[in-house]
Amino acid sequence: MRIDILTLFPEMFHGVLEQSMLRLAQEKELVAYHLWNIRDFTLDKHNKVDDRPYGGGPGMVMTPEPVYRAIEAVEEGGAPTASRKVLLTPQGERFTQPMADTLAREDRVMLVCGHYEGFDERIRQGFDFQEISIGDYVLSGGEIPAMVVIDAIVRLVPGVLGDEDSPKNESFKDGLLEYPQYTKPREFRGMKVPDILVSGHHENIQRWRYEQAEEHTRSKRPDLFKNTPG
Repeated sequence: MRIDILTLFPEMFHGVLEQSMLRLAQEKELVAYHLWNIRDFTLDKHNKVDDRPYGGGPGMVMTPEPVYRAIEAVEEGGAPTASRKVLLTPQGERFTQPMADTLAREDRVMLVCGHYEGFDERIRQGFDFQEISIGDYVLSGGEIPAMVVIDAIVRLVPGVLGDEDSPKNESFKDGLLEYPQYTKPREFRGMKVPDILVSGHHENIQRWRYEQAEEHTRSKRPDLFKNTPG
């Protein structure tokens, strides 16, 4: 997978992309990250990429020219296949695990990060974007949401995780939260590991885990549980 990240602040990504699983994915040559500074594509001699909104109002809006030029340059100079273009915006569809699963199957994903008061509307009109929001709140820019999306999809790329079965039992699979997990010691400060987990009876363990996943979802996320099949 190739991930192109278009941003005004590429330096924000270095610490994240160079750590843990995201770093290992690149070292294994399963994922390649390409950072692009949108300011490099402006025609303004002062590298200006924003201006005041027509009609008045607070703040500044990202102008269309540098964003168009950046997207077009990256598309022409990059991989031969067209990228899935993602616009990080509070107006987008809320990011979910099924969306991460779909994006993880793409050969190439382009993430476009806004800033200031958002994008000139013609940026949305000019490209076939999938608009994504990570929640119903506003951040200072699209960089942190882009990091969230990258982490969520890269871990699903085959070969990135050490155990290929890991994603199959996580929260939001089949619409449920994950069941409780335990490790050593068997007893800690009076709290014991449930006997079923050390019984060695795999069928009963799987049944217990499913029941616990249902109960966790019912109590912690009733909004999810009511949409769970069956």
